[in-house]
Formats: sequence, structure tokens, C-alpha cells
Amino acid sequence: MSSIDIIEVQNRSDLNKFIKLPLRLYRNEKYYVPHLISERKAFFDRDKNPFFEHARAKYFLAIKKGKAVGRIAGIVNDLHNDFHDEKAGFFGFLDCIDDPDTAGSLLRAAGDYVRGEGMELIRGPMNFSTNDEVGLLIEGFDYLPTFMMPYNPPYYIPLYERLGLKKARDLIAFYLDDSNPISERWLKIVEKMRARSRIKTRTIRMNEFQSELEIIRTIYNSAWSKNWGFVPMTEEEFQHTADDFKKLVDPDLVFIAFVDDEPAGFILGLPDYNPIFKKMNGRLFPTGIFKFLYYTKVNKFMHRLRVLTMGVVHKYQKLGLDAIFFVDIYNAGRRNEYHCAELSWILEDNVMMIKAAENMGARPYKKYRIYEKTL
Repeated sequence: MSSIDIIEVQNRSDLNKFIKLPLRLYRNEKYYVPHLISERKAFFDRDKNPFFEHARAKYFLAIKKGKAVGRIAGIVNDLHNDFHDEKAGFFGFLDCIDDPDTAGSLLRAAGDYVRGEGMELIRGPMNFSTNDEVGLLIEGFDYLPTFMMPYNPPYYIPLYERLGLKKARDLIAFYLDDSNPISERWLKIVEKMRARSRIKTRTIRMNEFQSELEIIRTIYNSAWSKNWGFVPMTEEEFQHTADDFKKLVDPDLVFIAFVDDEPAGFILGLPDYNPIFKKMNGRLFPTGIFKFLYYTKVNKFMHRLRVLTMGVVHKYQKLGLDAIFFVDIYNAGRRNEYHCAELSWILEDNVMMIKAAENMGARPYKKYRIYEKTL
């Protein structure tokens, strides 16, 4: 058995290997969708990603016979620890060959780093936080992941268990399509609920983007504040994310709710760009940009949407806003020729959201797990 060397990413060449490793590792995986390499370079850049204004990380590569066979990041998020009053480190971007020694060596490297920073446990996968891609896929491997949801082959499940990692939380993805539409009875119930309430919903006003963004950020940081694992987004992080989403958003899929003119909640749906990104194979140039424009503008290739997030201010959470939002986005999706939707992700113990999804006729079809281990 050849030895495994773990090296810290120190320069641009190492980072390039770190970013491109999944492209090689999963090249034969039918359902793997590569990130755009240019986007990943900016994402991992400490000078460009505002996450690093309150966090730090080290990246590691596993080298075997001179070849990169695995990667991981050790992450310390001071904002998370201040908000939750704990000393949790995180690991993310764990991709490796199907080998317990390689996986174990990588997790030890990440664990040693965060322990050295004073952390008492390690949790993941978090890429970088709950505001990004999180979780290990443990059920539902026979589907293409939706936009901004992770994918991994099944062999990681026993690898994680052999590393002594234990379940922290499960995240559920729900699926809804034209074959099982929302019942007329439920649509009537929701419309009666809307009529009896003081709730008004409307789509986002893109010509007032900055003021709309501030409304949404305030709702988001309030509505999610009691959720397990939540990390509030700083103004810089929210702006950074919004600037990226502005290029991709379909305004018909973003709704804001008001109660007596007070902002009460929002829901964000996005077209599922992953079928297009899969065709681009991680590259925007020289031909990827043309594929993107063709499949989004000329030959509409997107018939699935992802309901990415929904937030309702705590004092309005018993008014049925979740059901109203789901009906609004369902109707908008049908008008715009989206034939199916993924609602993801929902914490396994978020009873209100799960019930609202099930009332729509959505079914759980994927499950992701976040693990942790005491250091």
C-alpha cells in the first residue's frame, strides 16, 4: 500500500488542483454537475469572498503516487460560534477516492487545524456554511442535483461512518411535478386563508433591487434566527450573493409578503440551471458561454425550478404564509412552463415546513446528512 501525503494548499497551482479534482474524480458519474471553474476560483479567494471577513480556512490535498486523490477544507467560522455560543469547527469540500485511509487522513488534517484554533468539535460537510451547499447525499442518488445542491456517490456513506462521524441533522428535499398537482381543495383552502388575512404578496421589483434586497435580508436574518445551524448573513455577504443571483433570477419566482404593509416573509425560487451547467462541464470559455445563452435564451432548456429558501418573520408564522407562498410560486411556475420543482432543503424537525410541502402534494425524494465528531 502506497503512502498518502497530506499537503496544505499554498499557492495558485495547488488551489487549481484543489478546484479541479472533482472534475477528474467524478468524470464517470452520471449525475455529477461541475461548478464553473471561474466561479470556484472567486469563491475560494479570501480577498473576494466576504465569508472570510468573519471566518478562516485551510485547504488540504491528499497526494498518492504524485497524484491528487482527495481534498478537504478545515473551516473556523467566528460568526457561527458567536451566534450559537459554541466552539465548532467545520469541514467541507471532502472529495476523495473510495479509500478509508485517504478519507481518514484528510479529516485528521482538517480536525487538527480547527482543534489548533480552539475548536472542540468538527461538523460537516459545510461548503462553507449553511448559507452555501451543505450535507452529504444519503438517499436519492438517481436524480440530477438541482442548482446549488451537492452530489456525491454512495460510497461516501460507509466512509463517513468509518471515520467515527455521527449524525447531527438530516436535511430533506421534496419533489413536486405535473403528475401530482396541488389539489383543488387545497388551493381553495389557501385562497380563503389569504382572503381572511391581512397578507398581501407580490413579486420582487427588479427596478428597485437594492431596497427590495434590504427588505429580504432583514426578513431572512429574523426568520431563520432560531433554526439549527443558521448563520446570519452580513450585509456584505448578502450583497455579494444577491449580485450573483441577480444575473440568474426569474422575478416571477420571487415573492415578498406584507402584513399591514410590514414586511412579513419572502420565498425565493430559481430556475434549475444544472442541466445547462452539466453541458458546460465547468468551463465558461471558450464555448460554455454560448451554451449557456443558447439553452437559456434560444432553446429554453429549464423546466425544473428549485425553491431555494423561504423565511417568515416569527410573529407571522401562524398565519399560513408558508402555504400562501407555496401556492404563489406553484402558480407562477405553471404559468412559466416549469413542470416540476424541488423544495430544498428542509430540516428534518421543521414540522411546519414539512407539513406545508406535504399539503402541496410534494414528496420527500432526497436526504442529506450533516455529521459531527468531538475532537
